[in-house]
Amino acid sequence: MSVTASGRVLIGLVGTRISPAEEELLQHPATGGVVLFTRNYSDRHQLGELCCAIHNAAGKKMLITVDHEGGRVQRFREGFTRLPALAVLGRVFEKYPERASDLAYRHGRVMATELLLCGVDMSFAPVLDLNGDSRVIGDRAFSVKAEAIIPLGAHYLAGMHDAGMKTCGKHFPGHGSVQADSHVSNVCDSRPLSIIEANDIETFRALMNGLDSMMMAHVVYPGADEKPAGYSRYWTREYLREKLGFKGIIFSDDLGMHAAGFAGKLFDRMHASLEAGCDAVLVCKPEDVQELYSGIADLEPDDETILSCLQGRNTLTGAELESVGEWRHWQQSLESLEKSQWA
Repeated sequence: MSVTASGRVLIGLVGTRISPAEEELLQHPATGGVVLFTRNYSDRHQLGELCCAIHNAAGKKMLITVDHEGGRVQRFREGFTRLPALAVLGRVFEKYPERASDLAYRHGRVMATELLLCGVDMSFAPVLDLNGDSRVIGDRAFSVKAEAIIPLGAHYLAGMHDAGMKTCGKHFPGHGSVQADSHVSNVCDSRPLSIIEANDIETFRALMNGLDSMMMAHVVYPGADEKPAGYSRYWTREYLREKLGFKGIIFSDDLGMHAAGFAGKLFDRMHASLEAGCDAVLVCKPEDVQELYSGIADLEPDDETILSCLQGRNTLTGAELESVGEWRHWQQSLESLEKSQWA
């Protein structure tokens, strides 16, 4: 490979504890981190122990990540604040923009703090797609209007950063304006590039300075390139890096998704993503991890992974949180919003 895979793969695990086989996978030179799911969670104590076990098994710090957006995409629920879908904040913004911006900050800060306290470094958040025609994005996005997404996104990113968590915008250059779901279908956004730039890309462009990482969309934009964005040198290197000047980490979306099949088998998908300019790839299904690693040749171990810059910092202990009266108010405001007429 002309681009090394060392420390550049984030893997999914089977359950709430690490198996002997997974210990070997965590020690593999290609592994730079882990993506957690509901299947990996039973309670907060278990999650903390799992995060410690991941680092111990690997023999070095791993980047531990999750999709914890709120609404229908919140992997850990029992013991965590129930977070409203981001579209709820967008609906509040229509009448009460200052209130919605405050809630967006709380959403990002509560989400990040609760995860950091359990040892999770980063949530792949926020979604910055437009809430348009997409079946898979929908209420995961703040709004159909960039004019609402930009201020809400800015406050959300500030909340994450103030908690000590790095941020990830997704799904560049925009997945919200086309119906098909890239998890189960090939997706093509046939609009002219000028329309995509004026609408979908504008949210990413405006929030670029607050983003520490970016996740690419498994979507083809034929007005720019015949390849899905995560496999496209045009989108990753020429547009995101050079035209927009993005200096953070670029992730592929899960290589096990249907639309990722464009590049062939899992090894070919990883190779195509890294060659295109992605810094790291996600392989979320345990069976996909086994298949991928069976095809990776020997790699030199790297003690300092490229992903170390995204590791979170725990700024508050549990005892300190209990002494902060406003914290409970923040939690309650989000939980009540989840159950309110806006939800």
